Amino acid sequence: METELSILLVTAVSVSVLHTVSGPDHYIPFIAIGKTKGWKLPKIVMWTIICGTAHVMASVLIASGGAALGFSLSKIDGLNEIRGGLASWAILIFGLLYFLYGLYGVYKEKRHKHFDVYDDGSVYVFEHDHKQMTYPSNRKKVTPWVLFLIFLLGPCEVLFPLLTYPAVEQSTLNMFILIATFLFTTVSTMVLVVILIYYGFNFIKTEWLEKYVTPISGLSIALCGVGMVFLGW
Repeated sequence: METELSILLVTAVSVSVLHTVSGPDHYIPFIAIGKTKGWKLPKIVMWTIICGTAHVMASVLIASGGAALGFSLSKIDGLNEIRGGLASWAILIFGLLYFLYGLYGVYKEKRHKHFDVYDDGSVYVFEHDHKQMTYPSNRKKVTPWVLFLIFLLGPCEVLFPLLTYPAVEQSTLNMFILIATFLFTTVSTMVLVVILIYYGFNFIKTEWLEKYVTPISGLSIALCGVGMVFLGW
């Protein structure tokens, strides 16, 4: 199980960093709102941590469904010998399906939330697709608590398959290790980028990568499953 846990941790960290860095909504709004309200860096970082934690814990709540399924499978005596293989296949299949879902979203220009930051520091959020050229009429001004709700209601689904494996293996400790790693990586990456931007670091433009995050994440999970199923990782 130690080898499998290492692979899952590497996958969780890579997906978390990619998901965070590629989405400007994970750091730009905090700087903008802080500028508007005249916040010092510690308060900006505090709200970044609060929203980042809400984002991950919402993901954990969704992933608990996969964990519950895993624990249910672990109780079936006839599956004792093959349950690890089943979990590996589940990771592989989910990764492939998530990859295809991501490609479909890219092809269809799926609607997603977008943040507009104005010169005075005010932030507005609205939904759009990349074909939409008209000025949005359904935008909503973002406050710290609105931003918290957006992060709370916008979980990252990739934790679902990652927690299924240790659940099937009946390893609650490894589940908590995965959750803690994903939480620490996501929040620390958000905080690091916020601090760099606060001090004037011109962060690399990653908006173009944002719409490809889902297929890339799915491919990462699928590769993890391939290694477990076929390569004996």
